[in-house]
Amino acid sequence: MSLEDAFANFTRRDWERESPDGTVRLAVIGVGGFARNRALPGIADGSYCETTMLVSGSPDRARAVAESFDVSHIVDYDAFLAGDHAETYDAVYVATPNATHGRYAIAAAEHGKHVICEKPLDTSLERAREIADACTDAGVTLMTAYRLQTEPTVRRTRELVRDGVVGEVVQIHGGFSHPLLEHAGPGSWRLDPDLAGGGALVDLGVYPLNTTRFVLDCDPEGVYATTHSSGEPFDAVDEHVAFQLEFDTGATASCTASFDAHASSRLELVGTDGTISIASPFGGVVPQEMVVESGDVRMEYTGPPVDEVREEFDYFGYCVLTGTDPEPDGEDGLTDLRAIEAAYESAETNCRVALE
Repeated sequence: MSLEDAFANFTRRDWERESPDGTVRLAVIGVGGFARNRALPGIADGSYCETTMLVSGSPDRARAVAESFDVSHIVDYDAFLAGDHAETYDAVYVATPNATHGRYAIAAAEHGKHVICEKPLDTSLERAREIADACTDAGVTLMTAYRLQTEPTVRRTRELVRDGVVGEVVQIHGGFSHPLLEHAGPGSWRLDPDLAGGGALVDLGVYPLNTTRFVLDCDPEGVYATTHSSGEPFDAVDEHVAFQLEFDTGATASCTASFDAHASSRLELVGTDGTISIASPFGGVVPQEMVVESGDVRMEYTGPPVDEVREEFDYFGYCVLTGTDPEPDGEDGLTDLRAIEAAYESAETNCRVALE
């Protein structure tokens, strides 16, 4: 692949090989800030999904949201678990705190519904495996909500790596920091280890972790990590984390994440014959700016932002409608949780931890 070919039709949906009829009717479980501000608008703007039910702990408070997005049904969590109005939706989007993902994803599978679940799949590898097994047993689609895997800049990066445009990738540098307390109070569930399953690593570090695995098309074989917390309100979780992933190709990925630093994100790949740099890949809206150096050739691309949340739900809907297995499936979510648990073990022991 030449650089010109990579930048031509940059926002193409290479996964969209046919035009299926119909839409996947979604029950959105959890109507928090991300669901209201990103997921529901993304679903509404897309082609292959529509929201037909909201599941909320406060149905009365969710009524205005339902009216805004023309959603016909609202139920509370117990009613969802009991299967109320199950005939009104085909799949669920689980957007509740991490420790509750399994409860709702497994119930959905038992109701015969497809599942797209926010990452991490749950707070432990064991519990996440129960979700994957439930969906397999029920014969329903399970997709882990790694929206960056549908984002054009990240997909073009994977193509460039696959085609050897920068040679063999040797080093990856990824970082994501987000000042949590500017957007949430000290009582946020993200600071509760029982609900979140961890801190900055689980909430932010999973982005460079999964994106690195995706663009390399390879899983790490070892991890070394350190964590630090300065005190309340971060005393129960990791405020800052640094971790290094080792791959059997010889590549290493050096990644950082922070709950208490200036908002920033970056991803750079260094190969034997070039580099790829993506501007702000993890911050919510990728600005479609990347620089590629290949030998003596240097090219920059800048284009209009693409809503990766819309792309994510359209990809999920497409997979359900066409019977296609999604790339970010349950096993993808399990692999990240395996690396996360190993990183926390490494931080506790100050030792490298091997990954199976």
